[in-house]
Amino acid sequence: MKSILGVIGGSGLYQLGVPTEKIAVETPFGKPSSDLHKAQIGDTTLYFIARHGEGHTISPPELNNRANIYALKKMGAKVVLSISAVGSLREEIVPGDFVLPEQYLDLTKGRVSTFFGEGVAGHAHFADPACKPLGERLAGVIKSIGVKVHVGGTYVCMEGPQFSTRAESHWYRGWDLGGEKRRTVVIGMTAMPEAKLAREARLCYHTIAMATDYDCWKGDADVSVEAIIKVLKANVGNSQKLIQAIAKDPPLPCGNCWHAMEHAVMTPKELWPKHRAAALETILE
Repeated sequence: MKSILGVIGGSGLYQLGVPTEKIAVETPFGKPSSDLHKAQIGDTTLYFIARHGEGHTISPPELNNRANIYALKKMGAKVVLSISAVGSLREEIVPGDFVLPEQYLDLTKGRVSTFFGEGVAGHAHFADPACKPLGERLAGVIKSIGVKVHVGGTYVCMEGPQFSTRAESHWYRGWDLGGEKRRTVVIGMTAMPEAKLAREARLCYHTIAMATDYDCWKGDADVSVEAIIKVLKANVGNSQKLIQAIAKDPPLPCGNCWHAMEHAVMTPKELWPKHRAAALETILE
């Protein structure tokens, strides 16, 4: 069965590692971070966006998340893999490991986090932001390519672009979020509001977090960009293997992420402003 898979690549991951065709996509929200790279693997069509631009020119607070998510939805994707570099908040999550967080803490400050507004009110169900069936598939594939994977926990999304202070790093580690299952495990700068927008767009979405460092909570070590880049180079090869492996047997969209938006829009369609209707119809189908 033919499938369309969206992939957003984070720091270090600027291409899929397979032949691609570049496609320029315009959206009602401006340009995505990069042209879409289209690839065909078996019956799966992949659309890839380099989150920070192909030359890493876009800082996390500057990301046009709405354009990125809209572009993938416009091309027909129903499942989106979000790959990002993160700092580990736990001893057992070693740089080079992959993490599949199931919850998020949004500490961003000035980012546009919704497709709604401007005359249309909508409230997405977001209690369980990561697609559970997709996470289960990803865990199996990551293990199959020989990479250690940690499942569960909470991704702390900070504003950036600065890294944490030591006080902040220890503070994040100590939060009680409702037990061991939801404890903070990684910290990054890009999962929010990306995950919120993916939910509004009725996409099955999951973060694949690649640990590059221990933030600055562990001993007297600071976060070194040089050290991060060294780990990133190894992680990029593994993330390309993961994408290619899952494209050969693509995950089907689950019903839960789709139905989460079933009664989310409060404004009757006949009251939608004309300038909002086309964009929202694409997002909500």
